[in-house]
Amino acid sequence: MKTSNTLSLSEDPSDPDAQDSSLRKKIPDDDVTEISEATEITDATDVSEASDLENKKKGVETAEDADAEQQLIASYKYEGATTNIHPYLSAMVNYAQPVKFQGFEVAEERNIHHNMSSFNESVGLGYLKTNAIEFVKYPLTSAHNYPSALKRSGDTVLNDAEITSLPQTRSYNKRQMSRIYPKGGRVDSSNYMPQIFWNAGCQMVSLNFQTPDLGMQLNQGKFEYNGACGYLLKPDFMRRADRMFDPFSETPVDGVIAATCSVFSGQFLSDKKIGTYVEVDMYGLPTDTIRKEFRTRMVMNNGLNPYYNEEPFVFRKVILPDLAVLRIAVYDDNNKLIGQRILPLDGLQAGYRHISLRNEGNKPLSLPTVFCNIVLKTYVPDGFGAIVDALSDPKKFLTIAEKRADQMRALGIETSDIADVPNENCKSDKKGKVSQVKTNVTPQSSSETFIKLMKKQQKELNTLKKRHAKEHNAMQKSHCTQVDKMVAQHDKEKFTLEKLLEKAIKKRGENNCSDLKKETAIKVETLTTDHKEKVKDMVAQHTKEWSEMINCHSTEEQEMKDAHVTQQCELLRKLLASVQEQQTLQLKLIHER
Repeated sequence: MKTSNTLSLSEDPSDPDAQDSSLRKKIPDDDVTEISEATEITDATDVSEASDLENKKKGVETAEDADAEQQLIASYKYEGATTNIHPYLSAMVNYAQPVKFQGFEVAEERNIHHNMSSFNESVGLGYLKTNAIEFVKYPLTSAHNYPSALKRSGDTVLNDAEITSLPQTRSYNKRQMSRIYPKGGRVDSSNYMPQIFWNAGCQMVSLNFQTPDLGMQLNQGKFEYNGACGYLLKPDFMRRADRMFDPFSETPVDGVIAATCSVFSGQFLSDKKIGTYVEVDMYGLPTDTIRKEFRTRMVMNNGLNPYYNEEPFVFRKVILPDLAVLRIAVYDDNNKLIGQRILPLDGLQAGYRHISLRNEGNKPLSLPTVFCNIVLKTYVPDGFGAIVDALSDPKKFLTIAEKRADQMRALGIETSDIADVPNENCKSDKKGKVSQVKTNVTPQSSSETFIKLMKKQQKELNTLKKRHAKEHNAMQKSHCTQVDKMVAQHDKEKFTLEKLLEKAIKKRGENNCSDLKKETAIKVETLTTDHKEKVKDMVAQHTKEWSEMINCHSTEEQEMKDAHVTQQCELLRKLLASVQEQQTLQLKLIHER
C-alpha cells in the first residue's frame, strides 16, 4: 500500500500548540551526554587517580539517571494496548487515528489532523462526484494568511478580498489522510483505476496486489520513479495555501504541454513468428486521459524486430503533466500482452529512446525494447503560433526599415534626425512576405501532393491485382471443368463396354464369351491408355496457359510499378525545382534587405 504525501502525522504545522504535545517527551541534552559518557570504556594503561574519581562520580550520576527512568516508567500510563511501551519509544512515534467518516462538515468542525478515514471505492467515487473540490481545497480561515495573486480558471489563485468572501470551508486531503480500498464485490480480486483518486489528493489508494491488471500496473509504474520507496510528494498546487484545484477541470492548470510519441520499431519482442502492434495511452485528469485511440499497424510474422514507422501520436494538450502518465504496451495478434511500460510525464526525457519493457506484473524483461521518439513542447493555442515565434526570435520579425534604423543608430545617427518619406518598397515587402509565407507552406503542400500521388498509385496497383486474381480464379475453374469432362467421358465409355459384356454373358452364357471377354479387356486397356495420354496432354496445355498468364500478369504489374516510379521521379523533380526556385527568391529578398 503506497501513499502520496510525506507530511508528518504527529502534529499540525498550522497549530503551534500541537508542538507541545504530551506524547513527545524530550530528554535534556545533559542527560543524554551523561548516559553516553557512562558507557565509554577507556584503556587500562591510561587509568590514573583522577580518572578513578571521575568514574566514581559518573557511577553516581548513572544511578541517579536509572532511578529517574524507573520513576518515569512507573508514572507512565498507556491505554489502548495489551502490552506496555517504553515512554522513550512512545515519544518517537507519529501516528494516525482511524475514525469513521461522518461528513466533510464534521471533519471541518473537529479539525484534527491525525484523524484518518477509509472509503471503499464506490463511496469514494460518490464523494468525488458530489464533493470533488472539498477533497482537495485548502482551509480558508483568514484572508491575511495567503499571498495575493490573480484569479485563473480551473486552478485558482485567490486574492484577499476573494478569500474573505468565500465560505470558511476546509480541505480534507490537505488537512488529514484518506484511504481508499476495493469494494467487497470484487470477489475476483480485480482492481479499480487508482488515477481518479490520485487526482483528488487521496494519500493511500489500496489495491489487490495479487492481481497484475492495468490498475496495479499504473500503481507500480507511478511509484517506480522515486526509488520505489513507496512515497511521492503531491504536486505544488495540492499543497499550497493559496490554490484551489478541481480534479475534473478542463481548463489549463500549470505547465500545459503538448506531447508526441513516434513508435518506430521493436526489438526482441518474441522469439516466435507472431504479429505484434503497439498501443500508446495516457492517463491523468479526465480531460488528459486518452485510451484505446493510438495504436500502430499489425506487423505479421515478426516478433524479433518488427518495423512500425507510424505517424507521431499527438497529445496536443496536456493540462496537468504532474499527474499524467504515458503507457506503452505491446500486444500480439491474439491481443495478448507481451510487455508494457508506465512513464510519468513529469520525469520523462525527450528524444530518441530505447524503452525497456515490463511484464504484466511490472517485472523487468531482459531483452524486449521499443524504439520511440518523444517530443515535449509548450502548448500554444490556435492562432498564437506566430506570436510565440516572434517572442522566441524578435529580430527575425523586424521589418527592413527597423533593421536599417538600428544600423543607423549604431553609426551614431538618431531616429529623430530621420525624416518620414513614402516607402516605395512597400509593395515589394508585401510580395516578399507573401512569398515567405508560400515558402513556409510549400513543403507541407508538396508532401501532401506526393502523398496523394502515392495513394492514387497504390489504388491502381490494388485494382490491377484484383483483376489478376479474378483471371486466376476463372482459368483455374475452366481447367478443372475440362478435366472433369474428360474423366466423365472416359468413365462413360468404360462403363458402356462393361455393360455390353454383361449382356452378352447373359445371352450366350459365360463359357461362350471367352473371346468377347478378351476383346473387351483389350478395348478397356486401350481406352485407359488413350485417356492417360489425353490427361497428360491436357495438363501440359494447362500448365502452359497458366505460365503464360502468370508471366503476363507479372509483366503488367512490373510495367505499372515502373510507370509509377517514373511519375514519382517527375513529380519530385518538379517539387524540388519549385522549392529551389522559392528558396532562391527568398535568399534574394534576404540579401536585398
